[in-house]
Amino acid sequence: MSNFLFMIGAFVIISVIFDISENIDDFLQSDASFMEIVVKYYLNFCFYFGNLLSSFIIFLTVIWFTSKMAQQSEMIAILSGGVSYKRILRPYLIFSTLMAVISLLLSHFIVPWANTTKYEFELKYIKKALTVAQTNLHREVAPGTLAHFYRVNAANSSGSQFSLEQWSNGKLVQKITAHGASSQPNSNQWKIERAVIRSWDEKGNEKLLFKQQLDTILPMTIEDFALRAEIMSAMDTPQLISFIDEQRLSGSGRVKEFEVELHSRTSNAFAIIILTIIGVTIASRKVRGGTGVHLLLAVVLGFVYVFISKVTAVSAATIGVPVILAVWIPNAFFSILAILLYQKAQK
Repeated sequence: MSNFLFMIGAFVIISVIFDISENIDDFLQSDASFMEIVVKYYLNFCFYFGNLLSSFIIFLTVIWFTSKMAQQSEMIAILSGGVSYKRILRPYLIFSTLMAVISLLLSHFIVPWANTTKYEFELKYIKKALTVAQTNLHREVAPGTLAHFYRVNAANSSGSQFSLEQWSNGKLVQKITAHGASSQPNSNQWKIERAVIRSWDEKGNEKLLFKQQLDTILPMTIEDFALRAEIMSAMDTPQLISFIDEQRLSGSGRVKEFEVELHSRTSNAFAIIILTIIGVTIASRKVRGGTGVHLLLAVVLGFVYVFISKVTAVSAATIGVPVILAVWIPNAFFSILAILLYQKAQK
């Protein structure tokens, strides 16, 4: 435990130093006090980053601790004394299971709460104006009401090539097309420019109306079309599930991105147990080069795990791989590796 606390402390301190060097200009130019920076930003930053790296740090800790025992021939002595390899693994599994449960609690509830405070601080003092690179944005802003923008400018709460459709009993009853639309920030009051309003009665007769400017109230805000990626990390799991349901109903194209975040909160915690088994089986054998070789192998495996995780996450968002499958592929691959290493472990 002391080795783990030392390593996670070292990694978090290094991360804080790099973050300070990146954001120091923003801090100096802002009105944030020193205590606000420490309490609202960096305290919550430590929660977030510590949990993010927890599986890799536990992996390094297991490698470090077990390798030192192996290099001093303690593992050979234990095995020679008749202790089974399963018995040696038992305390490691108890520790990793406990850490996985803690990581689940942190990932699903505590870290999102910490990220909320950190996110609010960033919006106030660090983040620049939100930009939206996506085009052809469609949302169902209310039952039977479909809105579309070709492009959105979140900085001035406006969008170009706007259309709004009203459907009833499977029939289109009204459609508004316009050059653009804008609203007051965080408001449902919209100003629609150069609007063409087409409506149909029950008999299918069409009525056409032109408006140079149309002021109206619509059940939507510009934030429905422009979302920062950080917002999902500031929601606990029940909130994120509800948010995903809302985004799915609205026709958002980022639903899979949010689903990856949801399932990763669980898969990352279970990775702790898998990596612990791999770490023990690798480091329990005495090798030439000692602990350094074991740590190098741990770093390589860590990078492979991160690489596979990123590739599968991107594949879920871009080529239609089921999200739950994509998120759990790295754990499945490393579980197979853990079984193979255990079978070949020095017993």
